[in-house]
Amino acid sequence: MIEELLPQTVVTVEAYGDEGADAPLFPEEAALLTRAVAKRRREFTVVRSCARRAMEKLGVPPQPILPGERGAPGWPAGLAGSMTHCDGYCAAALVRATDLASLGIDAEVHGPLPEGVLPVVSLPAEAERLRRLAAQRPDVHWDRLLFSAKESVYKAWFPLTGKWLDFTEADIELSADPGDRPRGTFRATLLVPGPRVGDRRLDHFDGQWTTDHGLVATAIAVPLD
Repeated sequence: MIEELLPQTVVTVEAYGDEGADAPLFPEEAALLTRAVAKRRREFTVVRSCARRAMEKLGVPPQPILPGERGAPGWPAGLAGSMTHCDGYCAAALVRATDLASLGIDAEVHGPLPEGVLPVVSLPAEAERLRRLAAQRPDVHWDRLLFSAKESVYKAWFPLTGKWLDFTEADIELSADPGDRPRGTFRATLLVPGPRVGDRRLDHFDGQWTTDHGLVATAIAVPLD
């Protein structure tokens, strides 16, 4: 599902249900789960199984993937990547750092956000655009899609900056492609100074989205130039 949202240079591996739940962990990873509940342990294990399978496809030996600052995964030198998990689904996307500057992926169960969440994560202009989109495509839970897109924005942003990005510091405009299948693109305009990539300072991220298997997925690939 996420593979179709990213360039061909990106390797993606997905898992549904408990696929990969019995995969071995490195001792350093297992040590982080001594007090974890079963759900946390399962998602932690499955998403790392996905990431190591992606490493294998890139010819990189399997290595521990330890959370760093703000929980961001620590990737082997020379790789950029992103991971996501939600109920019944995990995915990892990896690319060589010579091909892309950064990646951000996110998947969510395709249902409405809990009451009270949208005003916290959205700007007034975003909420107004969601109302118009909902009238055009009522089969899409646009509030959940916006939340997912903001998660992907943060995951692409953090490796480039090492800084927090608030939900209200990026203005996301979603659009839908023509056709029966719900999918489309989005642009996240940064409302704070963006990171430098090469000789340019970014002022926005462009991404894609889709829905399938009862999920909504978003992805951003940040080019090197």
